[in-house]
Amino acid sequence: MVKALDLDVTGDARKTVILGGGLTGISAAVHLRSPWVLLEKEARLGGHARTDEREGYRFDKTGHWLHLRDPAVKQLVADLLPGQMQAVARKARIFSHGVLTRYPFQANLHGLPPDVIKECLVGVVEARIAEARRAEAAQHGGAPAAGAGPAGAGSGDSPPTNFEEYCLRHFGAGISKHFMIPYNERIWGVPPREITADWCQRFVPLPNLDQVIAGAVGAGPPELGYNVSFLYPKQGGIETFTRALQTRMSGGDVRTATSPDAIDWKRREIVVGGERIPYRAVVATIPLPELLRRMPELPASVAEAASRLRCTTLRYLNVATRSAPAADWHWIYVPERRYPFYRVGIFTNAMASMAPPGGSSLYVELADRAPVTESSVRDVLNGLTEAGAIRGPEDVVFAEPKEIQYAYVVFDHHYYASTTEIFRFLEANDIYPRGRYGAWTYNAMEDCVIAGREVAATIDALPAGPKRS
Repeated sequence: MVKALDLDVTGDARKTVILGGGLTGISAAVHLRSPWVLLEKEARLGGHARTDEREGYRFDKTGHWLHLRDPAVKQLVADLLPGQMQAVARKARIFSHGVLTRYPFQANLHGLPPDVIKECLVGVVEARIAEARRAEAAQHGGAPAAGAGPAGAGSGDSPPTNFEEYCLRHFGAGISKHFMIPYNERIWGVPPREITADWCQRFVPLPNLDQVIAGAVGAGPPELGYNVSFLYPKQGGIETFTRALQTRMSGGDVRTATSPDAIDWKRREIVVGGERIPYRAVVATIPLPELLRRMPELPASVAEAASRLRCTTLRYLNVATRSAPAADWHWIYVPERRYPFYRVGIFTNAMASMAPPGGSSLYVELADRAPVTESSVRDVLNGLTEAGAIRGPEDVVFAEPKEIQYAYVVFDHHYYASTTEIFRFLEANDIYPRGRYGAWTYNAMEDCVIAGREVAATIDALPAGPKRS
């Protein structure tokens, strides 16, 4: 029999219920001034910002490097972990054509085979000429001449309609062919023409022509991108930060190993086990499809929008080695299909404490979404040897397969219409989808902390009492 939750000492049973104890959920709990209950399905909080240990080797759930821009978050981290965070200058590389080049590819062509550099530079110049013609035509009220841009780059002065067109428009055919299109197809698991161009403004650096040319002749520009440096804990992996943040949680009830059975949005109650928890508001940080599956009697338009949500599963390896790698980079991007991975990171190059003395710990994100086999692991280790990530398969202590069911949200052409419909319905019922998978987006750890802070302020400003009309 399902029973209602007993009233609290104030006589008001309606608290904020936080679904999911990752960074967003923890941050919401930290910043809420009103009572809350947090439900987390795992045995400990942290979500993807956790660190696992095996045989003295530590692994985050793939790369979790803390990039900070927000002054309040910077101060929070400094207060939580004084002297315990190390500032690290990013060393990111591209591994293609048998060589390592600096990130981002589009601004660092030096070191590639001469014919590849030529193809990329010609493509950039053609793309910029086409852009100038479009601007001139727009100024004079006309349309650019036919063939004024790279094939597939879109026509006229209309913006690109998909990510493939975006790449061709901004980078030209060569850079698109050698990196932008194949790499993004590997990470998202779908052809870039199926992805909208709207998602990428923050995450894809757009160097100017001078920067591209300088990078091609070895006079490269300063580091580009949103993640030119990062902070990382000196001990314990990224979960050191997550656990420190938890120490600021107060005024609520944390329940681990607990997952909601249903969200009764009409009665404003969370059903969990044999209990009904009345809620004032819900902060939903669990994956959006998981939330909606637990909500009975959805409006038809919302259910249809939910059916269009797409996300890729990530399979990856935690790799431990006896020796330190010869490479000095923190992570690499791998666009070529002949390698079974598209991104590799070396934790110990950022912080040696992530492995026993002399050893190294790595994460390897796999392009194949199928289950990992012994044969596929052998292929991975051979590829890692070629890339300089490990000294050889014989140096590997273990390679442990892992999976993240919800990894990369696919920003396809249904994405914005679907999420707009879903979010409008949820927030009208005081359910606030937040965080990377609650808000169904692509973001960084800092964004999750900010999202928790902001939704807490929104909820604290709501009128008290029963559902508003």
